[in-house]
Amino acid sequence: MKTYLVTGATGATGAPAVKYLLEKGHRVNAFVHREDERSQKLKDMGASIFVGDALKLKELRPAMKGVDGAYFVYPLTNGLVEAAAIFAQAAKEEDVKIIVNMSHKQSRPDARSQATLNHWLSEQVFNWSGVPTTHLRVTFFAQWMLYTAALIREGRYLTPFDADSRFAPIAASDIAKVVVGVLTNPEAHANKVYPLHGPIEYSHKELAGVLSATLGKDVRFEQVSPEEFVKTLGWDADPSYAIHFTAVKIDQQEKRLEGLDTTGAEIIGGPLQTPAEFIAEHRDLLS
Repeated sequence: MKTYLVTGATGATGAPAVKYLLEKGHRVNAFVHREDERSQKLKDMGASIFVGDALKLKELRPAMKGVDGAYFVYPLTNGLVEAAAIFAQAAKEEDVKIIVNMSHKQSRPDARSQATLNHWLSEQVFNWSGVPTTHLRVTFFAQWMLYTAALIREGRYLTPFDADSRFAPIAASDIAKVVVGVLTNPEAHANKVYPLHGPIEYSHKELAGVLSATLGKDVRFEQVSPEEFVKTLGWDADPSYAIHFTAVKIDQQEKRLEGLDTTGAEIIGGPLQTPAEFIAEHRDLLS
């Protein structure tokens, strides 16, 4: 039995990562921003709950105490590089054997998006720290369909991206399985950079068709500006979202999110969930 730290523990990848680690018989320190019904659910499953701010070293240190491996994920907002530096420092102090770092598929030093550039900078911070780290450069989550579920129920697949831009959506639960696979087998994966895609690549227009076929109703592709997209989702209070999506639109036009790989399936030892399977699983939210 080993001890693992999971940040973003109530989030799309963090919560299932906690669950899978506990199911394997490990101890889990679940780092959360606040206590609520989601953190209580993790506690009921057997996780140790640590409440704190990822931007405060003194609040992260107790959660890192005695940890063998740690998963770092940070929201699409300001503070990522500082949070990575704090996380790396705390991990170094505890001689952590492996960090799994959630990054962007298009991570690079000349990224247009500050958020994507910050992911690349965070990768460098972890590398400089000397703590063995695996960087997961992940494409779009299938969960984006859930974020726009209310619109899909109205028959609208709303996106700021071009109809023919391609990507291979990956389910957050599969990402969590990859995270757990890396954490529990650090010798095989330490200091690697893994681009991570789902099993089938679609254009945005084709994905609208998959939604239609799986849900048995018409779901039409609808492109809007990044500004209108974030406003529709209620995220317009933070201007960084529209700026980010504007940059990612160009990334998609440059085919930076295209591609497939076998990495995820090899690490988890089985197939990844297809978009149609994901849609069917969440039919109650999307229909």
